[in-house]
Amino acid sequence: MRKLRAGTWVALLGLSLILTACGGGGGGSSESGSGSGATSETAKAPIKIGISLPLTGPFTDPGVAAKQGYETWETIINQKGGLLGRPVQLVILDDASNENTVVADYNKLITQDKVDLVLGTFSSKLNYPASAVAEKNGYLYIEPAGGAPQIFERGFTHLFFAQQATAPHQADLFAKWIGSLPEDQRPKTAAYVTQDDPFTKPVIEGVKQQLEALGVKTVYGLEVYPPDTTNFTTIANALKAADADVLVHGAVFEDGVGLVRAVQQVGYNPKAFFQTSAPSHPEQYPQGIGAAATEGIFFAMSYSPAAKYPGNDEFLQVFRSKFGQDPAEDAADAFAAAQVLQAAAEAVGSLDQDKMADWLHHNTVQTILGPLSWDEAGRPQQAFLLAQWQGGAIQIVLPQDVATTDHIVYPKPAWPK
Repeated sequence: MRKLRAGTWVALLGLSLILTACGGGGGGSSESGSGSGATSETAKAPIKIGISLPLTGPFTDPGVAAKQGYETWETIINQKGGLLGRPVQLVILDDASNENTVVADYNKLITQDKVDLVLGTFSSKLNYPASAVAEKNGYLYIEPAGGAPQIFERGFTHLFFAQQATAPHQADLFAKWIGSLPEDQRPKTAAYVTQDDPFTKPVIEGVKQQLEALGVKTVYGLEVYPPDTTNFTTIANALKAADADVLVHGAVFEDGVGLVRAVQQVGYNPKAFFQTSAPSHPEQYPQGIGAAATEGIFFAMSYSPAAKYPGNDEFLQVFRSKFGQDPAEDAADAFAAAQVLQAAAEAVGSLDQDKMADWLHHNTVQTILGPLSWDEAGRPQQAFLLAQWQGGAIQIVLPQDVATTDHIVYPKPAWPK
């Protein structure tokens, strides 16, 4: 979920889409290993699933987490006999967090490596061009991250987002919670800052619209900064001068840590603080800003290790065994994307990409994120969880039926000295 200057991003998308034209056809309706005429040798051949991930570059942390999630699914499904009776083999390339590279990678995977299936990469910026390659070649494309609204405005029929909602709705529960507060406790002013990113900007725009409708006055922003920003002192000083009750920040990861450090240094402490993406990293975030500084920070999340959804206990057990830690949210999202792919293949009994896509448009899949279903454009139809850092741990605070605590920290305590 990351950023580019708007003009640069549009230009790169255009180049990416041109490059997709270089991809050849065929392979999009593969029935390998599923037809009655398949030989025993073919039936036992591995199902190759191609994936390009940002294993280097600015998106390395979530890219590596996604790789871990995919590999956990590969381990589990092969322990159970594979997919459609065949072992699964992941073919993973490094797109280096680059749009042109991710286009080249998916073209190679589909037209040269002849993979049977593909799974998506990380971030809206990379999934936008990558999904165009898959659509052109008739491949089902299930993305674990990439909720920017423009991704779903191209009339694609093979594209699905394996989280609960698109970007404009990520913070819906946060805005509803603000609105539920008694009038004398409700914040009166708000500040909005975001990285120039196709995912985070719609999230923050959505929160801003909802809070303004509640009467919360905007006193700063919407301030948009370039994705390569590392010095947040100027923004932090402006935030301190505005002294808004609520700070809403569209962050990826490094910039989320950088802004928190900056506002701590200048002494600005909002009563409520919502930040995208960065707080969902259970190990790196406390290390980046200081464990005590996490207290009271809100964020939306797709996954909780405490969730009681079918398959989550097994996912946690295998993931911890393989990697010696709890999964980051991006790892769980990737695992869920693979679960969706698996469900579609098993439901239709083959690797026919068209049949799998049609089945997903009309059915609900049970995942470790909960039940997922989609509209005609591949937009999911559920709602994100609202989480908050409390006592050095992540707690789900809304909705109440899946909450891990009935307590919400408000106002946010002062930054630690």
